Amino acid sequence: MECLIDHIVLNVENDEKMITFYSKVLMMAPERLEEYHAGKVPFPSVRLNKDTIIDLFPRNMWQKGDRDGQVRGNLNHFCIVLCKRTWADLLERLKANNVAIEEGPVPRWGAHGSGTSVYFRDPEDNLIEARYYEEHGSSEKCLLGS
Repeated sequence: MECLIDHIVLNVENDEKMITFYSKVLMMAPERLEEYHAGKVPFPSVRLNKDTIIDLFPRNMWQKGDRDGQVRGNLNHFCIVLCKRTWADLLERLKANNVAIEEGPVPRWGAHGSGTSVYFRDPEDNLIEARYYEEHGSSEKCLLGS
């Protein structure tokens, strides 16, 4: 299965310090910063490249902890991007292997705008998001060129 990393999510204690570090020190372009400061979106992001962003989740988004009520480390989850057909095939494999979908399909914002996502866990309880994007009205057009 070929895919791209769409985004990673960091749980942050001090959002402004992290925004400054990533945007000023690492020179990554901030995304949705004005909307975040205005309270219109729940978190800001910084852009690694045209295909990948880092989402910076403030404490109120992660302080509830994981399924066992334990607060996890800095990495909240990572997201892979698939073509719609490949994404549907993945859902079938998850079902066949008794891997529970924790959330989704749901619309979520990512490196290429809004996409459709599901969330599931690997055997060591890492949260994975798998998504596809509807591009220009064609569900078969894919970022991967398939």
